[in-house]
Amino acid sequence: MQSATVKLDQPENVPMKGIIGESVQMRKIAEVIDQVAPTDMTVLITGESGVGKEVIAKAIHMSSKRSSRPMITVNSGAIPEGIIESELFGHERGSFTGASDQRKGYFELADGGTLFLDEIGELPLSSQVKFLRVLENGEFLRVGSSVPRHVNVRVIAATNRDLESAMRHGMFRADLFYRLRSFTIVVPPLRERPEDIPFLFRVFAEEVARKNGISYRGISDGAIELLRGYNWPGNVRELRNAAESMIILEKGKYLEADDVRKYLRANTVLPADERNLPVHVSKSVEQAERELILRALLELKGNIMELKAMLDEQRQTLDATRRGGQGPVVLGGPDDSGISLEEMEHRLIADALARSKGNRRMAARALNISERTLYRKIKEYGLE
Repeated sequence: MQSATVKLDQPENVPMKGIIGESVQMRKIAEVIDQVAPTDMTVLITGESGVGKEVIAKAIHMSSKRSSRPMITVNSGAIPEGIIESELFGHERGSFTGASDQRKGYFELADGGTLFLDEIGELPLSSQVKFLRVLENGEFLRVGSSVPRHVNVRVIAATNRDLESAMRHGMFRADLFYRLRSFTIVVPPLRERPEDIPFLFRVFAEEVARKNGISYRGISDGAIELLRGYNWPGNVRELRNAAESMIILEKGKYLEADDVRKYLRANTVLPADERNLPVHVSKSVEQAERELILRALLELKGNIMELKAMLDEQRQTLDATRRGGQGPVVLGGPDDSGISLEEMEHRLIADALARSKGNRRMAARALNISERTLYRKIKEYGLE
């Protein structure tokens, strides 16, 4: 089947199908949804993390003939590899230790409707061939069963990975890749469609204000220009979180540029020169995520050293004062400069889990890593 990748180059005045945005790119995507939604074609949605791929998937489902049936959303990166086939295809009683009952998988639960499989690039190679079989003929086997079952499911997949590169490096099956990309929608990052930012912010701000019983008074043009000029590495998800923080913490006041500036500064984790370091596509996702963690650790370590130096200076000054100016006496514990990156990684992950009150999805987002990587790190450091 010929590949059909969406080209976002022509403005069209089309209904937005629940998609928030005023840019040419988003209007073109809405037009494409009108074309593909009535069919049963498998759709692959690609784009950076946080651009709103699930919103696109929901728009396709709600515009399809399956809209009265369920749409089941599955994050394959959040499911441990050992149980992913059971989650997708179900299992029979006694098929493995702990399988005390027969269980339907997500495909059966979505029968007649839509299955949205997010982070398809995280699907283990061993499960990809079975996934392809369902795409081809709707047939699958429950774990522990030899009886084929059939479902009528429309599959929408999404990824922030370069699947073609993963395929070339043996990390993704070629047959599944070519089957998935029969129709591809590419969602551009927020920084490439700044005209959407004012509209998105107002929608998010009004939604947060309504949910929290806050009277939102609006935002100045200068503040909007700051929002438009920010790079938004976390895309629409980051903008939504920033809007929520501003509305709640500023109690719905009329937002000026100075009000917005402090939240953008808080959201900037790395200096621009470090944020823009090149990423080689030949690296595995695990390697890339580990580099992100290590960058955050190095920054955290620098902050710890600065804080320690400041505290030591204050303690020395206080001690000298108490001793009548006889000179400082060095106080404090062992030098933190010798702490290993592994120990700092352990602390950072433990802190993220504590801040999210054990919610692993929130912790993974805060660390900017996949949930599967977080599960592995939790096990590695005994944080279960």
